[in-house]
Amino acid sequence: MKTWKKPLKVGLVGATGVVGETFINLLEEYTYPIEEFRPFASQNSEGIKLFLAGKEWAVQILKPGCFDGLDMVFFSSGDDISKEWAPQAVKAGAFAIDNSNAFRMEKETALLVPEVNGHLINSSSRPQVIANPNCSTIQLTVALKPLFDHYGIEDVTVATYQAVSGAGLPGYEELLTQTKNFETPDHVSKTFPKQILFNCIPQIGSFDDQGFCSEESKIMNETPKILGDQNLKVSAFTVRIPALNSHSEAVWVTLKKDVSREVLLKTMDEFPGLAMMDQDYPTPLEVSGQDPVFVGRVHQDCHNPRRWLMWVVSDNLKKGAALNGLQIANLIFS
Repeated sequence: MKTWKKPLKVGLVGATGVVGETFINLLEEYTYPIEEFRPFASQNSEGIKLFLAGKEWAVQILKPGCFDGLDMVFFSSGDDISKEWAPQAVKAGAFAIDNSNAFRMEKETALLVPEVNGHLINSSSRPQVIANPNCSTIQLTVALKPLFDHYGIEDVTVATYQAVSGAGLPGYEELLTQTKNFETPDHVSKTFPKQILFNCIPQIGSFDDQGFCSEESKIMNETPKILGDQNLKVSAFTVRIPALNSHSEAVWVTLKKDVSREVLLKTMDEFPGLAMMDQDYPTPLEVSGQDPVFVGRVHQDCHNPRRWLMWVVSDNLKKGAALNGLQIANLIFS
């Protein structure tokens, strides 16, 4: 993956969380040139030293003027913090790449998946808030984009099977703790509404008046915006499963044109960011730690020749969050 043309001054809000940690690891893995790094977290983490680019950087707390001189700030710390502080980063002259839900559906805010709609941002763009989509939406739109461009899409139905890392470190630790103490009859569930060990929970986020949970609403609202078709019909049902990392999706997509399986697979295989598995299928365990969005089990619906079924899996901490944010930065600074 390409990196920036020159060393940058980078801020990271939520530096001690799982997405923040992944962001730092990716900066290190791809040897991004860093002139200065300012990690931000809560007061409990102030002063903790984080290693990057051959140096140790002390965790700071957010305060007026804390973004002065930075080129980019990546936010991964919740809606309220992003709403308050991301505009301040822009005012200080930095691009704010926000991983929360705070700005995603604002009309004037770009909601970016670089492989899908990266044309909206480039090296001539001025500092602004750029929204990083929901993790499940990112992998879905990467899989849909080549089909959308070549054949058109009538509608999409998706059922997700999402790993506990999507709930951050508390979700990860809750599954590990319940696994370690699996013989305990009554597990205390603090992060999830019910026990996650040996279980599936058909709820991610809170429910609305129509019975959809917030994760489902994000997928249904964000997908048309990213693909640039507000009339696209998307229906989603989201489930939390006891996988540690990587989200999976069963996807039904109805095309506007007829296409053979051979040609459809070739179209998807040639799309950047997709890894096609024709004779096999990806699993969360195998995909964890990988960059691409993996697709397998592509087959035709037996009742509608224009409807195709597929299995889509991606690392939600990498492509679903930190990596997508870095790819956005690449559009600006490479």
